[in-house]
Amino acid sequence: MRIRRLRHFLAALLAAALISGGGAEAVRGEEREKAPELYAQSAVLMDGDSGRILYGKNEREKRPMASTTKIMTCILALEQGDPAAEVEFSSLAASQPQVKLGAPAGRRFYLKDLLHSLMLESHNDTAVAVAEAIAGTVEDFAARMNEKAGELGCADTWFVTPNGLDAASADETGTERPHSTTAADLARIMRYCVYESPKREEFLEITRAPSYSFSDLDGKGTYSCVNHNAFLTMMEGALSGKTGFTGGAGYSYVGALERDGKSLIVALLGCGWPPHKTYKWSDTRELMEYGLEEYEYRDVWRDRSFLPASVENGIPEDGNLGKKAEVEIGLPEGGGSLELLLKEGEEVKVSYRESKTLRAPVREGEEVGRVIYSLNGEVVATFPVTARGNVGEITMRWCLEDVLGKYFLRSRG
Repeated sequence: MRIRRLRHFLAALLAAALISGGGAEAVRGEEREKAPELYAQSAVLMDGDSGRILYGKNEREKRPMASTTKIMTCILALEQGDPAAEVEFSSLAASQPQVKLGAPAGRRFYLKDLLHSLMLESHNDTAVAVAEAIAGTVEDFAARMNEKAGELGCADTWFVTPNGLDAASADETGTERPHSTTAADLARIMRYCVYESPKREEFLEITRAPSYSFSDLDGKGTYSCVNHNAFLTMMEGALSGKTGFTGGAGYSYVGALERDGKSLIVALLGCGWPPHKTYKWSDTRELMEYGLEEYEYRDVWRDRSFLPASVENGIPEDGNLGKKAEVEIGLPEGGGSLELLLKEGEEVKVSYRESKTLRAPVREGEEVGRVIYSLNGEVVATFPVTARGNVGEITMRWCLEDVLGKYFLRSRG
């Protein structure tokens, strides 16, 4: 923290010294000093509440993600399996390379116990055993992983294995794709695991456990797991996370933190190779502190009024066809609120997108347009503008009934 503030102070002095010889460049230099300085080749800092990327470095670049894969393996197993289900190690599971639980083929466990082995010790053989228990085969489980990634909008992610070992397979078009993701997609998957999944509480319980011990169902062995996620004790408010490493991927990490009313997610890919295993922790701290220091919540809601909307072929309120039919429109009653995590100088733009033509009949509450909030060209929120009344349609039947009604009224007069 002190080093960071000193760096900012020196940058400010440099900007002041250079102001007469190129002030704009000096300001840009100061802004660059404020940005995180990272070892990771790809990185993301995400607002866990909105899913907005607050900071990105090559965030859309596809890279292998090693054992950070296992957050998807775990959440799918929780959603599609029974924690009390029995899982038997196959010969394929038992043959996986280190790091591994080391159980022989035929040994049986409860799924819940294996999920602790998966997430605390990152056992590769356990990942295969879990995948086979849920989907029958590793290939079918990978298909489910890719299906879930698609549902989450992670179009740049391709899963081949449940444990994250370097591998490749053909997609639906026959194109060979490596097991890979992007920092943006990895953060999005973590956000789902921690905040959106119906099994998020179970996921957090497993990934936050400091240690865990269990036995196989036949009592032939006892196994102990220790959580290797150093981030859990590194920063106040640390919520969850998963490390990863392969020779192709290097060190990777994804983690979540809640502090000062803020929810932050960090994803790192290609964050050093041996002997630089600590780079992922310094990068994680750097990004988390950047989010905590530079971003604050601001209510950017803007009240606005709307002119009545014309309704084509609609019945005017007084029934006089010499007038045009209109309907009152507006945002939800009672005003609103929209709090966003923003950095100093960031401003939200508000625009209104209306339907080209309203055609009768129009029903109260029907959506007729949207107010759109955008930041740096990205839509961050939308709100529906709705009709505040009904407008009937001019039909032959209505015209006949209107004429007859007026005729009888004149006759009685």
